[in-house]
Amino acid sequence: MAEKKPYYITTAIAYTSGKPHIGNTYEIILTDAIARFKRNQGYDVRFQTGTDEHGQKIEEKAKANNVTPKQFVDGVAAQIRQIWDLMNVSYDKFIRTTDKDHELQVQKIFKKLYEQGDIYKGTYEGMYCTPCEAFWTPSQLKDGKCPDCGREVKPAKEEAYFFRMSKYADRLLQYYDEHPEFITPVSRKNEMVNNFLKPGLQDLCVSRTSFRWGIPVDFDPKHVVYVWLDALTNYITGLGYDADGNSDKLFSKYWPADVHVIGKDIIRFHTIYWPIFLMALGLPLPKQVFGHPWLLMDGSKMSKSRGNVIYADELVKVFGVDAVRYFVLNDMPFDNDGNITWELINDRVNSDLANNLGNLVSRTAAMTLKYFDGCLADKGAAEPVDEEIKSMATALYKKVAAKMDEFKIADALGEIFSFLRRCNKYIDETAPWVLAKDESKKDRLSTVLYNLSESIVIAASLLQPFMPETAQKIATQFNTSLRPYDALDKFGLIPENSKVSPTETHLFLRRNYKDVEAQYEQIHAQAAKAEPAAQAAKPAKAHAPEYPAEITIDDFAKVKMQIAKVIACEKVEKSDKLLKSTVQIGSETRTVVSGIAKFYKPEEMVGKKVVMITNLKPAKLRGIVSEGMILCAENENGDLCLLAPETDIEDGSGIF
Repeated sequence: MAEKKPYYITTAIAYTSGKPHIGNTYEIILTDAIARFKRNQGYDVRFQTGTDEHGQKIEEKAKANNVTPKQFVDGVAAQIRQIWDLMNVSYDKFIRTTDKDHELQVQKIFKKLYEQGDIYKGTYEGMYCTPCEAFWTPSQLKDGKCPDCGREVKPAKEEAYFFRMSKYADRLLQYYDEHPEFITPVSRKNEMVNNFLKPGLQDLCVSRTSFRWGIPVDFDPKHVVYVWLDALTNYITGLGYDADGNSDKLFSKYWPADVHVIGKDIIRFHTIYWPIFLMALGLPLPKQVFGHPWLLMDGSKMSKSRGNVIYADELVKVFGVDAVRYFVLNDMPFDNDGNITWELINDRVNSDLANNLGNLVSRTAAMTLKYFDGCLADKGAAEPVDEEIKSMATALYKKVAAKMDEFKIADALGEIFSFLRRCNKYIDETAPWVLAKDESKKDRLSTVLYNLSESIVIAASLLQPFMPETAQKIATQFNTSLRPYDALDKFGLIPENSKVSPTETHLFLRRNYKDVEAQYEQIHAQAAKAEPAAQAAKPAKAHAPEYPAEITIDDFAKVKMQIAKVIACEKVEKSDKLLKSTVQIGSETRTVVSGIAKFYKPEEMVGKKVVMITNLKPAKLRGIVSEGMILCAENENGDLCLLAPETDIEDGSGIF
């Protein structure tokens, strides 16, 4: 028997500043689906996740909660792991950066890099953002605030160790050229090259003295190792890497990683800092870094201060684990941000899971039980319509695998559910209830139900990485096992006279949104009661707008802005936040969906002239294709106002 090929996949480690929301949880579900699929393909998968637990922000949060930093991170790390387990995540290693073996290796790595001249001691003076744990020069600030998060920064000066980033910049650019697959999607690579590497890399601060909650630099203990050198090295320390050359067998087996799955907001650290650290250590670079997009709440980035956060455990209480897994995997595009609301999930569960998948399984099982006492048999009474179903079933694995190889998870699921819809159509085409009325058609009826059952088992086998519990329930109902993937090109593997088991429950139930709304409001009310009294008494903090990283004039020149006139406007059905506007831009008419319903009534919008980005890639929100973006200003209290021209200039006019 051939030895399985190793496959090492990781998530970014979650920062232990608080409970992760569904946008954070999406990454672990995504990575789990890839890991499970690879296992089913026969790979020896190593799937690592974990928590990032050091830094000034943690030290301050612990102090505010009257606990030690270790007590604080122990509690949050346990909460994160609990949510990962709730979502049925099949990780092999959960690493914590407070693990003693990790801390020891970070100290060794730091010393090694210092001794070989890649790290040197200096002094850092600049503007410091505590939430981002980042120093900025005055020229990098935006309106005097942090360019990443928009929060206040404070002047800081301290002795620090620095890593010589520029020493490796040309080598990294060469690596990009020689390995075009290294960063995916390719748009993330272009951003790294144009915004960071070509302008010139600054040396990186890798130690701090202004706080103590970190890994001490063993040869200069007033310093603690600064965030990224600590956090990023988890990918090798979790495999037993030893900077002295005595690494565990796991390291030689699984490194380099096949893919790091991370959010697009930390792509710079994983595709610039991390590869350079590895080059300095003389280690091979990971084969690929997949920077996935964000999951937005009704079109906006999730933020506790905005009150638009959804948590995975709340969703599970209403919809169940597999329904939540399915939604986030199916509704997140490959390279554009996805969108989530309670209503959207309910609509998706009703249409895809209850109507399509659930209805197909329940109808097929019920008819087999009714007409043949549950016995399945292919009587060979074939007709031409059967061939399409069979050919689609046996070709399905290759289609799904091709999408998974590109990390296009939603497209892979789309192939499976397209096949399930075809199976439902096959029921309508063959009309088993009509065949059942004619005794001479009994063999044909048996063949039809066998074909349906076989198709369902093939589809369930491919659904297993995405919806593991549901896939197993289907296999159990049809008294069979989920298929190995090397057998999915064959049709007719259910043994003759296998019996379908009766079940009293449906896989998924259709829900009225009013019932869902009442349930999640009850969950929110219970959560509010559970909050500590002192916490509940704290005033709500105004949120600061979040700003993107610094751009060049060339980047700005790519944005096309024009004056648009709103000629019609209406509320988007089933949404409290969205307005659908029809706008006139010169001779062109477009539709735009905007999250401004709390600030403007539809009738107030009609006739207004607004500033609009007109070359933004169209995106679908609540089933409506939005063809641009109307620009607004937002203050720290979250209030919005439209940007409008000072004078009554013609619609279609350009903005420069």
